[in-house]
Amino acid sequence: MTMQIRPGDTFDPRVVALLDHHVTAARAQTAPGSAHALDLAGLRASDVAFWTGWDGETLVATGALKTLSATHGEVKSMHTLQTTRRRGFGGEMLRHIISEARARGLTRLSLETGSWDYFKPAHALYQAHGFVLCGPFEGYVEDRNSLFLTLDLSGR
Repeated sequence: MTMQIRPGDTFDPRVVALLDHHVTAARAQTAPGSAHALDLAGLRASDVAFWTGWDGETLVATGALKTLSATHGEVKSMHTLQTTRRRGFGGEMLRHIISEARARGLTRLSLETGSWDYFKPAHALYQAHGFVLCGPFEGYVEDRNSLFLTLDLSGR
Protein backbone atom coordinates (compact mmCIF):
# COMPACT_ATOMS: atom_id res chain seq x y z
CA MET A 1 0.00 0.00 0.00
CA THR A 2 1.22 3.50 -0.80
CA MET A 3 1.31 6.15 1.85
CA GLN A 4 -0.67 9.33 1.17
CA ILE A 5 1.48 12.41 1.80
CA ARG A 6 -0.31 15.60 2.84
CA PRO A 7 0.75 19.05 4.07
CA GLY A 8 1.27 18.64 7.81
CA ASP A 9 -1.27 20.09 10.21
CA THR A 10 0.66 21.00 13.36
CA PHE A 11 -2.63 21.58 15.18
CA ASP A 12 -3.99 18.05 14.57
CA PRO A 13 -3.74 16.19 17.91
CA ARG A 14 -2.52 13.02 16.14
CA VAL A 15 0.31 14.96 14.53
CA VAL A 16 1.16 16.73 17.79
CA ALA A 17 1.31 13.36 19.60
CA LEU A 18 3.61 11.75 17.01
CA LEU A 19 5.90 14.80 16.92
CA ASP A 20 6.02 14.87 20.71
CA HIS A 21 7.06 11.21 20.69
CA HIS A 22 9.70 11.93 18.03
CA VAL A 23 11.25 14.82 19.96
CA THR A 24 11.10 12.97 23.29
CA ALA A 25 12.64 9.77 21.85
CA ALA A 26 15.36 11.65 19.96
CA ARG A 27 16.33 13.66 23.03
CA ALA A 28 16.32 10.54 25.21
CA GLN A 29 18.77 8.89 22.79
CA THR A 30 21.05 11.92 22.39
CA ALA A 31 23.51 13.61 24.70
CA PRO A 32 22.26 16.86 26.28
CA GLY A 33 22.81 19.79 23.93
CA SER A 34 23.13 17.56 20.85
CA ALA A 35 19.45 17.12 19.96
CA HIS A 36 18.32 19.33 17.07
CA ALA A 37 14.76 18.14 16.40
CA LEU A 38 12.33 20.95 15.57
CA ASP A 39 9.49 21.59 17.97
CA LEU A 40 6.01 22.63 16.80
CA ALA A 41 6.98 26.32 16.62
CA GLY A 42 9.98 25.42 14.47
CA LEU A 43 7.80 23.40 12.10
CA ARG A 44 5.43 26.36 11.76
CA ALA A 45 8.21 28.71 10.61
CA SER A 46 7.89 30.27 7.16
CA ASP A 47 11.11 28.63 5.92
CA VAL A 48 9.86 25.11 6.73
CA ALA A 49 7.58 22.88 4.65
CA PHE A 50 6.12 20.03 6.71
CA TRP A 51 4.34 16.88 5.55
CA THR A 52 2.58 13.94 7.13
CA GLY A 53 2.20 10.44 5.74
CA TRP A 54 -0.99 8.45 6.16
CA ASP A 55 -1.82 4.78 5.76
CA GLY A 56 -5.58 5.11 5.50
CA GLU A 57 -6.55 7.09 8.59
CA THR A 58 -3.39 6.19 10.49
CA LEU A 59 -0.61 8.75 10.72
CA VAL A 60 2.57 6.80 9.99
CA ALA A 61 5.28 9.35 9.13
CA THR A 62 6.41 12.95 9.25
CA GLY A 63 9.06 14.88 7.38
CA ALA A 64 10.05 18.46 6.71
CA LEU A 65 12.22 20.56 4.44
CA LYS A 66 13.87 23.67 5.86
CA THR A 67 15.14 26.17 3.30
CA LEU A 68 18.62 27.33 4.30
CA SER A 69 19.40 29.37 1.17
CA ALA A 70 18.31 29.64 -2.46
CA THR A 71 20.29 26.44 -3.21
CA HIS A 72 20.52 24.53 0.08
CA GLY A 73 17.86 22.76 2.13
CA GLU A 74 17.81 20.62 5.25
CA VAL A 75 15.79 17.48 5.95
CA LYS A 76 14.08 17.84 9.34
CA SER A 77 11.61 15.93 11.51
CA MET A 78 11.87 12.60 9.69
CA HIS A 79 10.01 10.08 11.82
CA THR A 80 8.09 6.87 11.20
CA LEU A 81 5.62 5.40 13.66
CA GLN A 82 7.40 2.57 15.50
CA THR A 83 4.73 -0.04 14.70
CA THR A 84 4.90 0.66 10.95
CA ARG A 85 8.66 0.70 10.43
CA ARG A 86 10.30 -1.44 7.76
CA ARG A 87 7.31 -1.01 5.44
CA GLY A 88 8.90 1.68 3.25
CA PHE A 89 7.12 4.73 4.68
CA GLY A 90 10.37 6.46 5.72
CA GLY A 91 11.83 6.01 2.24
CA GLU A 92 8.65 7.27 0.65
CA MET A 93 8.71 10.42 2.80
CA LEU A 94 12.40 10.99 2.08
CA ARG A 95 11.83 10.63 -1.68
CA HIS A 96 9.01 13.20 -1.37
CA ILE A 97 11.31 15.66 0.40
CA ILE A 98 14.05 15.14 -2.21
CA SER A 99 11.53 15.70 -5.01
CA GLU A 100 10.23 18.88 -3.34
CA ALA A 101 13.79 20.15 -2.89
CA ARG A 102 14.49 19.64 -6.60
CA ALA A 103 11.19 21.31 -7.55
CA ARG A 104 12.23 24.33 -5.48
CA GLY A 105 15.53 24.56 -7.37
CA LEU A 106 17.73 23.43 -4.49
CA THR A 107 21.03 21.87 -5.51
CA ARG A 108 22.05 20.53 -2.10
CA LEU A 109 20.08 18.79 0.62
CA SER A 110 21.70 18.13 3.99
CA LEU A 111 20.74 16.76 7.38
CA GLU A 112 21.96 16.21 10.91
CA THR A 113 21.11 13.07 12.83
CA GLY A 114 22.38 11.36 15.93
CA SER A 115 25.52 9.23 15.79
CA TRP A 116 24.40 6.66 18.37
CA ASP A 117 23.22 3.10 17.64
CA TYR A 118 19.57 4.17 18.00
CA PHE A 119 20.00 6.20 14.78
CA LYS A 120 21.66 3.44 12.67
CA PRO A 121 18.44 2.64 10.75
CA ALA A 122 18.19 6.33 9.81
CA HIS A 123 21.83 6.34 8.64
CA ALA A 124 21.12 3.34 6.41
CA LEU A 125 17.98 4.99 4.98
CA TYR A 126 19.77 8.23 4.11
CA GLN A 127 22.80 6.48 2.63
CA ALA A 128 20.56 4.21 0.55
CA HIS A 129 19.13 7.38 -1.01
CA GLY A 130 22.56 8.76 -1.92
CA PHE A 131 23.41 10.91 1.09
CA VAL A 132 27.10 10.98 1.99
CA LEU A 133 28.98 12.12 5.05
CA CYS A 134 29.87 15.80 5.24
CA GLY A 135 30.97 18.33 7.81
CA PRO A 136 28.74 20.57 9.89
CA PHE A 137 26.69 23.09 7.93
CA GLU A 138 24.50 26.14 8.57
CA GLY A 139 25.38 26.89 12.18
CA TYR A 140 26.00 23.33 13.35
CA VAL A 141 29.35 22.58 14.99
CA GLU A 142 31.45 19.44 15.05
CA ASP A 143 29.87 17.12 17.63
CA ARG A 144 30.71 13.46 18.24
CA ASN A 145 27.00 12.91 18.95
CA SER A 146 25.96 14.16 15.50
CA LEU A 147 26.33 12.79 12.01
CA PHE A 148 26.09 15.19 9.06
CA LEU A 149 25.03 13.98 5.61
CA THR A 150 24.45 15.72 2.30
CA LEU A 151 23.01 14.93 -1.13
CA ASP A 152 24.10 16.74 -4.29
CA LEU A 153 20.94 17.46 -6.31
CA SER A 154 22.66 19.34 -9.14
CA GLY A 155 23.64 16.37 -11.25
CA ARG A 156 20.69 14.04 -10.77
